[in-house]
Amino acid sequence: MASRGKAWSKDALDSLAVAGYRRGGARSAVVELLGKQNCCLSAQEIFDDLRRARRPVGIASVYRALEVLVELRLVKRVDAGDGISRFEPAPVDGDHHHHLVCRDCGKVEAFTDPRLERAIDRLAGGLGYSVEEHEVVLTGACADCS
Repeated sequence: MASRGKAWSKDALDSLAVAGYRRGGARSAVVELLGKQNCCLSAQEIFDDLRRARRPVGIASVYRALEVLVELRLVKRVDAGDGISRFEPAPVDGDHHHHLVCRDCGKVEAFTDPRLERAIDRLAGGLGYSVEEHEVVLTGACADCS
């Protein structure tokens, strides 16, 4: 993940520059942080992590940075069904994961399942669709809360 995250961060920063955005500041801090993550984070979690790392970024700047990154399709917005939007790097290679969300404590965990991917492809194909992207969010109780 580390080398993949660094590659994503570099590509994202390059894409921001091509789109006319300067390097540095909140956008770079958010990109660098997201490039190190294994799963999605809320804007508040991103802000808190940056503050802990002594990166002087305001919460409004985090939200603005995320808006730009989503608009440029560099970051995916994950709506986990709990009313909190979370964000994660949009993989350029199409590789992705899905999410389990604990309805009690809010923990979010990533998962992959090749059988699920094949089932989605079969279902879409059977209905005459060519699926470009999808998101699966399963909600329930984690092991700690059940």
